[in-house]
Amino acid sequence: MATATYPPPPPYYRLYKDYLEDPKSAPEPPPPIEGTYICFGGTYTTSDVLPSLEEQGVRQLYPKGANVDFKKELRSLNGELQLHILELADILIERPSQYARRVEEISTVFKNLHHLLNSLRPHQARATLIHILELQIERRKEAVEDIKKRREEARRLLNESLATLDDQ
Repeated sequence: MATATYPPPPPYYRLYKDYLEDPKSAPEPPPPIEGTYICFGGTYTTSDVLPSLEEQGVRQLYPKGANVDFKKELRSLNGELQLHILELADILIERPSQYARRVEEISTVFKNLHHLLNSLRPHQARATLIHILELQIERRKEAVEDIKKRREEARRLLNESLATLDDQ
């Protein structure tokens, strides 16, 4: 019985056999997926819109609208989270059977915190991109300055050697 270390390639590899001679002979890639798709049993969408808390079935604890003070609201939710955790500790000591409501409140606060943080992701991405581009500009300016220094040094050496040759 013969066995192979690796399985044979899929049959569609034959579609690419003449690719090096004629790149247009290979089939075109499939079009990008639009809308929803299923992957590993989960349904996903290609839109990058952050669903609202109401769409997720969660009560929103901070004001609605575009003019949200993220810093103030995150601090407020953090303080509320700490208070709920302390209350949960008290309830677990005094009335352990009544912990479920406090755990649900803590879960709601966490979901609100995560939603606020996720709504800041586009700003974070822009700031990160700006920082990366500024670093690239800085490195390129340094490289240009280094090239200019080396050019001047080469000119100086060339002029010195020409002057030495003229003196002889």
